[in-house]
Amino acid sequence: MAPLSSLLTVALVTGATAFSATSGVTTLSTASRPSTKLYENFGFDFAEDQVENTPVELLGEANYKTWLNGVDPKNFMNRQYAVLSRVRELGLLEQTAELGLLSKLEKQGLTLEKAEELLPLLEELGLLSLVANNQQLLINGLAPIAVEGAPLLLPLVAGAVDIGPSAFFAGAAGAAGLDAYLWASGVEVPFIGLPAGAILGLLLIPLSLVLAAVGVALGNLKN
Repeated sequence: MAPLSSLLTVALVTGATAFSATSGVTTLSTASRPSTKLYENFGFDFAEDQVENTPVELLGEANYKTWLNGVDPKNFMNRQYAVLSRVRELGLLEQTAELGLLSKLEKQGLTLEKAEELLPLLEELGLLSLVANNQQLLINGLAPIAVEGAPLLLPLVAGAVDIGPSAFFAGAAGAAGLDAYLWASGVEVPFIGLPAGAILGLLLIPLSLVLAAVGVALGNLKN
């Protein structure tokens, strides 16, 4: 029987040889692939030039998206939230008709003619250009929240529109008041220990501003 030390030596040599062969294959495979590292010189002359260090297919957003489609056609960057399909699946148009939301808006003074008059104002404020330049963010960021939450929000919106601007002013005051109460009471978010007024304020304060703006807009429609 061979000594234990001899068997151990043979095993170590065999393992090292196999590891070296595998490493050579891995290195060869890695070397054959183009580098995906992206460098940015931020316009400084002393920094590295990204054109020299970066493959052409990764330079620029358009090139990168094209390259990404070739790697994974279902990638998140180029994938869009199916707004129309989800609206149809959730039956939002039928729910809007059942709640009489359009007729309630007309009751508050928002007619088709008024809506057409608002378009030039929105363009002057740059809102239409803002929407056009951020379609990807709006479709994949805000649209899912608005569409998926619409079945719960539509009855509230319809009820508030039926009441009039005062309902939106009350909602704005309630959201701002809740945030003020959280700050005053010193409530903290569990597990992370941060002030609830600061965390929820990121939602409550913008919500109060939006509700107040809608209330002002509805009030001006009748003027």
